[in-house]
Amino acid sequence: MKISETFKDYVRYLFAGRRAEAREAIMAAHDRGTLASKLLKYVIWPAMEEVEKLYRADHVSRIQEQMATRINRMIADQLQGYLARKPRSGQRMIVTCGDGEIEELGAQITADLFEAEGWSVWFLGSGVPNDEILQLVGTVKADVLCIYGAKPVGVPNIRRLVELIRAVGVCDDMQILVTGGVFNRADGLADEVKVDLYAPSVEEAMKTVAEHPVRVPKPDVPEPGRRRKRNRKGAQTSAIRKARLALGV
Repeated sequence: MKISETFKDYVRYLFAGRRAEAREAIMAAHDRGTLASKLLKYVIWPAMEEVEKLYRADHVSRIQEQMATRINRMIADQLQGYLARKPRSGQRMIVTCGDGEIEELGAQITADLFEAEGWSVWFLGSGVPNDEILQLVGTVKADVLCIYGAKPVGVPNIRRLVELIRAVGVCDDMQILVTGGVFNRADGLADEVKVDLYAPSVEEAMKTVAEHPVRVPKPDVPEPGRRRKRNRKGAQTSAIRKARLALGV
């Protein structure tokens, strides 16, 4: 059976809430020799995107979205244990995400696949305050901070996180990667929030990181139609001071 056929059957089981059949479809494909990494990239991930797309378009109900997402995450958890793992490369990644079950799933798959490639990965999930993320960045000295699956309402907070990390300068060589969510639907948004890298999927994220191993800082130019503020005061300045004290910089 082709992987496209596995995907078709799997999605049908997801929206029907048929947990056993969904699991059996994936495990049967794995037993036939399909790698766990391939199933995650070409079945679980696109199924996740299909659930999100159909729910946003009001083509499936909330209960169908909930059932499908939870089954999908259950299968992703099981496939993680079957991933072939490369030796540790010494590369380090922190993965966080926007709020929501689908966002958590996308970030989890990203963390699992990079870890299988030999990366050391710290998977935070959602809801972690920016100052705590900054502190972990300083502790871990990560090569990449990956932010998956933001909703539109979460974009300003991502912008603040990027500004905070760069203002403090705690890990200047670390690249900030965004993938999925609103960044897939809004052209140029990744550039607007001034991250280093963008990828629409986990497969592209892995290629992008491999092709851009070294950070190339982008020029700090004001956005069109906006004046650059000479002094950044208020909440952000206070957060920077707190972060510097916490990190000893």
